[in-house]
Amino acid sequence: MKILVTGAAGFIGSNIALELEKQGHEVYALDNFYNSDFRNLIGLKGEIIYGDITDREIYTGLPVVDAVVHQAAITDTTIMDQAFMMRVNVEGTRLLLDYAKRIKARFVYASSAAQYGNGPVPMKESQKRMPENIYGFSKYAMDNLCMQYSSDINVIGLRYFNVYGPREQHKGGPASMVFHLALQMMDGKRPRVFRAGQHERDFVYVRDVVRANLLSLDYEGSGVFNIGSGRAESFNTLIGFINESLGTDYPPEYFENPYPFYQNKTEADISLAKKELGYTPRYPLKKGVEDYIAWLRNPPFRVEEKRAEHK
Repeated sequence: MKILVTGAAGFIGSNIALELEKQGHEVYALDNFYNSDFRNLIGLKGEIIYGDITDREIYTGLPVVDAVVHQAAITDTTIMDQAFMMRVNVEGTRLLLDYAKRIKARFVYASSAAQYGNGPVPMKESQKRMPENIYGFSKYAMDNLCMQYSSDINVIGLRYFNVYGPREQHKGGPASMVFHLALQMMDGKRPRVFRAGQHERDFVYVRDVVRANLLSLDYEGSGVFNIGSGRAESFNTLIGFINESLGTDYPPEYFENPYPFYQNKTEADISLAKKELGYTPRYPLKKGVEDYIAWLRNPPFRVEEKRAEHK
């Protein structure tokens, strides 16, 4: 299968592109290299294309493919520039959908659990969506837009929960707290989290997210599905798992939460994804942390922490 991956030099996009090629697919990797890392694509044999999804001119030169796996987006939840967020995440997606519709390609895209806000948990695809910030709202608008195209092509949206894992190092503050806490502790520092570490997240390992995208390429239909681990864990529990993997015993250092739009708890109801896509997560948090720590101890390139923000 010929597959175009957008945001291919980014965190999730690079993991998807490399795995698709490993599975024998012909991969075209599209990225504007604005907030990504070229090192993530070292080893990819497919064509690497420089381009921005908001640039109408690139679509005349893109190849005819069987599927588009759309991961390109502004993912920093602390960005408050509404016009910028909507232009990239929504209008860029609209242009990409028009391209996919024109060539009759299946469309798999990254949605987000951020649009649930502080809604009831476990979070279901059918519940009321109440995003707390412009990032969550942009994903809300993306879902609405993408489903408008589902009568013409297969459109599958994956609402990611808190994804962590290899190749997220370039993201800086928006990288997962698993990444930031692990590097702090590997550097001999106490892990810093919001007081008192009781906030909970559905942490989902990137290898499970990649598998969800691959399963979506075989799904004969359209829809939006939660992709998480199906279980919320506190930051204190996460720190315990990192300590266990590192053989350390660092106590948390707590500080006040400066964000009024903070999600206190996320947990995915993944029953629909299990039923429709055959998705079952293989990496509960403890196992995912162990695998990630092993990668961080011997990465293919230098990895260091940039500005960290608790998420």
